Amino acid sequence: MAIDKKTIRLLILEDSQNEAERLVSLFRNAGNATRVHRLISSEDLLEALKHSWDLLICSPTSDCLDPHEALSSLRKQGKDIPVIMLLADNEPDSVTEALMLGAQDALPQGEDERLVLVARRELGNLEERRARRSAEVALREAEKRCQLLLDSSVDAIAYVHDGMHIYANRAYLELFGFDDAEELEGLPMIDLIGASDQGAFKDFLKNHQQLDNHELACAGVRTDNSSFPSRITLSPAAYDGEPCIQVVIRAETANAELEEKLREISSLDLVTGLYNRSHFLELMDNAAHRAVHEEQQASLAYIRVDRYAALLADMGLGAIDLLLTDLAGLLRAHFPQDAQLARFGDDVFAVLQTGLSPQQQRPLLEALLKKAEGHLFDINGRTAQTTLSIGVAGLNDTTPKAGEVIDRAQRCADQLDEPGTLKLFDPAEELAAAASRGSVVAMVQQALEQNSFRLLFQPVISLRGDEHEHYEVLLRLLSPSGQEVPPDEFLAVARDSGMGEKIDRWVILSSIKLLADHRSKGHATRLFVHLSSASLQDPTLLPWLSVALKAARLPSDALVFQFSEPDAITYLKQAKALALGLKDLHCHIALSQFGCALNPFNTLRHLPVDFVKVDGSFTKELSDPANQETLKTMLASLHSQAKLTIVPFVESASVLATLWQAGTNYIQGYYLQGPSQSMDYNFSSDD
Repeated sequence: MAIDKKTIRLLILEDSQNEAERLVSLFRNAGNATRVHRLISSEDLLEALKHSWDLLICSPTSDCLDPHEALSSLRKQGKDIPVIMLLADNEPDSVTEALMLGAQDALPQGEDERLVLVARRELGNLEERRARRSAEVALREAEKRCQLLLDSSVDAIAYVHDGMHIYANRAYLELFGFDDAEELEGLPMIDLIGASDQGAFKDFLKNHQQLDNHELACAGVRTDNSSFPSRITLSPAAYDGEPCIQVVIRAETANAELEEKLREISSLDLVTGLYNRSHFLELMDNAAHRAVHEEQQASLAYIRVDRYAALLADMGLGAIDLLLTDLAGLLRAHFPQDAQLARFGDDVFAVLQTGLSPQQQRPLLEALLKKAEGHLFDINGRTAQTTLSIGVAGLNDTTPKAGEVIDRAQRCADQLDEPGTLKLFDPAEELAAAASRGSVVAMVQQALEQNSFRLLFQPVISLRGDEHEHYEVLLRLLSPSGQEVPPDEFLAVARDSGMGEKIDRWVILSSIKLLADHRSKGHATRLFVHLSSASLQDPTLLPWLSVALKAARLPSDALVFQFSEPDAITYLKQAKALALGLKDLHCHIALSQFGCALNPFNTLRHLPVDFVKVDGSFTKELSDPANQETLKTMLASLHSQAKLTIVPFVESASVLATLWQAGTNYIQGYYLQGPSQSMDYNFSSDD
């Protein structure tokens, strides 16, 4: 369970030096360098607060410094240090009291895994708050600079909200003949537009974000009622933290036609007459915005001229420009008028078509390849031929970054082995490449999409006689090189990236199919299937599971759904609701990793579980007679509550004998059999 790999500056309020060291070890075992200070008095706390700290962990009580006093000192000094209170119990009133005093969270002392998770969350929140404060400072500085630029700009600029002026710079006031900004307060902008253009201005103001052209030609009206031709440009903005529209007005001069020509030329490539790279990137950004906010898909073709370097060396720069001009004409004639064409690089053209997916664009591009291959370019009396290589990628509501789409299309063009061909971006190939580079997230996504996880089965063997055969289902993931990824690693990544629920459902479905086939051969087999914390919180799991069991015609009691004690404690309300629902479906329930909580039997009072699997640490410590007695006492208490007990990690005959004497119901471990890809254990050999 790793926290972000950075040094944590930790304050601990704990009288016991040993307990403080143990808490520090939790963080160091999570992979973090830790700087620690143990508080010993209120004066010590005040001195410590002169420095920067990331986290304060308070024990339930302290003779050195009352935890409530420590929280009060932090609050008085306005220090942003998250506080985690450790409690002597798990009573809701204790948690509520700690939260009301200002702690970020409160949890029972001894729940180490939960403490690490809570600490990771609070440290992440602290990092975000610090980043936000830095961003706010930077924003204020940027706003000051922006205000200075606005005030001194020679362009007439105003900010408008709901059609009303909220700011205007000096150039704007002078353009319309105002002496003071106060004269504009409460004045609708439409009053400064000529009567014949007011309708067009209203539409422009309302729909400017949906338009490709953010400029409107209209007549402006000065305070003396004289008018002048102008061009208005609108763009989204914010003023004093409120959303508004920035208006830039430029009065047209006698050279208006020349200025329009210059604006047009600035967006074009001088050789081909197509859009240049800079303008095309703006078009891509607009298309990406429409794809996300208006669900208007688009397709980008990245077109590379094959053998460009050889042609340039053979023909020279002047001749190659003629070839590119001819090719640009070929593209114009081939694509419809609404296609946006650009020269994107020396040897690259780009075509953006809205409303089309890459698959829909493919026939047109394939026809272009044939046309280019058969075209004879006449260059100063010489004939030249070339082919094109095309990479294609789509824009949709999942691709908010235009640059990412361009990169995808370029990679597709780069990956072509033969000239004169095209390749469409394939997310599955991209995923496979990321998995090959070692991305665990990509490996998990790929395994889900390709159904390539592997299930193993480890027998759970009865020591008291049972007509059923039991196996625990274990999930494994192989890397593209065939190496097994440690389960703790890929399951943690899956949880953090929101794929835990999908993995659980994949395991359940696969287990149901394999179990139905296995039982059809005469085996009375049950499977223990893990549920992650994501499934505990999933209200749609029960109805989905009911349908899946009916479809497989599998008895519900053939499945034992297993979740861990730490997850059950963290999500006790959800775990209880799920357990009751599973009981209604007649499924069995198991609670694993039992016995490490401060009060483990409190959890059992809320959960109607059938099986309890004790934590593996109890088995590993059985060489100590005191630990043997602890385990025996725990098992006896569980048996008195009619719980069937399972003890894992049985690795030797001596451990097996001890567990027999302790009265455990089931055992599991490598001494009996390790995980296998088949359910082939001979249970009769243990009778």
